[in-house]
Amino acid sequence: QVQLVESGGGMVQPGGSLRLSCAVSGSIFSIHVMGWYRQAPGKSRELVANIGSSGVTHYEDSAKGRFTISRDNAKATMYLQMNSLKPEDTAVYYCDVREFRTEGVREFWGQGTQVTVSS
Repeated sequence: QVQLVESGGGMVQPGGSLRLSCAVSGSIFSIHVMGWYRQAPGKSRELVANIGSSGVTHYEDSAKGRFTISRDNAKATMYLQMNSLKPEDTAVYYCDVREFRTEGVREFWGQGTQVTVSS
């Protein structure tokens, strides 16, 4: 069973930076996508960025130029470096893994980490 544990959230002033980590335990199928999502109060969960098993990355417009997604396969960890944070980045951030198997898609979520951007 795959388990994901996020860390690195906290409170930061506008313009500040945070780095989120997502530690993965268990075995992930070779064809997969890992991603960061966020959910602000009263809003739906939304994609922030993802990275495929080949290393290809995708960013939503809200993250382009400010956030960087990366992974360290040796450490089984995914990261989200967030710079130039804005109050509207305040949300619970979740990491996600989707495995694409011949029998179907399996998806796993972490428990989330709170990011608060406020002066």
